[in-house]
Amino acid sequence: MLNEAGIDRVYLACGATDLRKSIDGLAVLVRQGFELDPFCCCLFVFCNRKKDKLKILQWEHNGFWLYYRRLERGKFQWPGHSTQVMTISYRELRWLLDGLSLYQRAHPKVDARVVL
Repeated sequence: MLNEAGIDRVYLACGATDLRKSIDGLAVLVRQGFELDPFCCCLFVFCNRKKDKLKILQWEHNGFWLYYRRLERGKFQWPGHSTQVMTISYRELRWLLDGLSLYQRAHPKVDARVVL
């Protein structure tokens, strides 16, 4: 199970990724395709063309975790932007995993300083 403790960022590989790639292939894609460090405390999330499967790559201490999710019905609301990679929050990742769009209208964060 994914744990957000110790996660600095979540990166989405926009568009489709060939999910026949395993840990090494996805790590090379992160390093060469996105010019990011696959060994950082981040999650790298990839989705297939049909938007019904995804993989999440994570480095932890002395090895990689590779999470795999396949939907029996439905599709992930995956962004198809022209940019190769985008940064999202862990909360937005949970939205995607739950079948929601990244563009939810949540209550805005309020930094209250005074009680009225």
